[in-house]
Amino acid sequence: MSYLEHSVKSVPVGLRKILFFHWPLALLLASVAGFGFLMLYSVAGGKFDPWAATQMKRFGLGVVLMLAVGMVPIWLWRNLAGLAYGLSLMLLVAVELFGAVGMGAQRWIDLGFFRLQPSELTKITLVMFLAAYYDWLPAKKTSRPLWVLLPVLIILVPTGLVLGQPDLGTAILLLTAGGGLMFLAGVHWAYFAAVLAGAIGLVTTVFQSRGTPWQLIKDYQFRRIDTFLDPSTDPLGAGYHITQSKIALGSGGWTGRGFMQGTQSRLNFLPEKHTDFIFTTLAEEFGFVGGISLLTLYALIIVFCVVSAILNKDRFASLLTLGIALNFFLFFAVNMSMVMGLAPVVGVPLPLVSYGGSAMLVLLLAFGLVQSAHVHRPR
Repeated sequence: MSYLEHSVKSVPVGLRKILFFHWPLALLLASVAGFGFLMLYSVAGGKFDPWAATQMKRFGLGVVLMLAVGMVPIWLWRNLAGLAYGLSLMLLVAVELFGAVGMGAQRWIDLGFFRLQPSELTKITLVMFLAAYYDWLPAKKTSRPLWVLLPVLIILVPTGLVLGQPDLGTAILLLTAGGGLMFLAGVHWAYFAAVLAGAIGLVTTVFQSRGTPWQLIKDYQFRRIDTFLDPSTDPLGAGYHITQSKIALGSGGWTGRGFMQGTQSRLNFLPEKHTDFIFTTLAEEFGFVGGISLLTLYALIIVFCVVSAILNKDRFASLLTLGIALNFFLFFAVNMSMVMGLAPVVGVPLPLVSYGGSAMLVLLLAFGLVQSAHVHRPR
């Protein structure tokens, strides 16, 4: 036994786990959150209230939660995956029955001191349950029809509940993340080709249903699609968000207008400037340099997660880490595509930057699971 190994083994177990934490990953998460604090301070006119101070408190609580989750052995999270998934389904049903309504959607459970959005939690519990399922399932059965049908149902049940809220953005993320994890687990590509063909047929059917008694999506969702295809058709109505967003993005140039000098956000031309469209504020004030800096931090987080998953010999831990990394990628990819006009506006926040309690706490809980997988991997 080397001197280093002997020294590590002589350290108490709790402290040893802290030493094995993926601290570079934690530092990257804190750096991204720092961008968020800065932007929330800016859009409030140089004040910590009402957004930046609250977001800092939530981040502090989330870091404690991440550390606590990371200290728990990964095998315990594997055993609790089914229970966590079932609990998230119960919360989604509770939202349907007596959820709080905000901006025309019923997505929250009002706990008095905090508004919980169960769909955010479901993004993580779905990944946990699928990772546990494929850890339990022998590799030779992965692509057999019956064993493919079960995870499809596991994905479709929460997706249907979320779609009814309505929350099209989160429903798409659940489908994509779930399907992505199935692919990573080794399901044959032919199934995905069939799904792609079905998706093309479904999109065609959705457009054909417009204006009929059996219309499949809401009118405002059709308006979002119309706006995505041609924002100039309603520049003061449905196209207002994306039009102002593009103006803010373009006016930032290479280096931006300067901190707290963004006219689109400070003069309130930009709606939802502290939540879904906060990236445009960043791009206007810090330009291309600021935007690419944030994107680089996001990319490094993904790379660190993928490397950790590849080096992990535990199948559940590896799939869980990859699933959370995929979820995280979808978060910022969809949000940035949305505000740049490359995708329809679907109401997906920018991870760790947009103002919001449920999204931040759940995301840090998810990275707590990544830390648990990293700390307790076979060495």
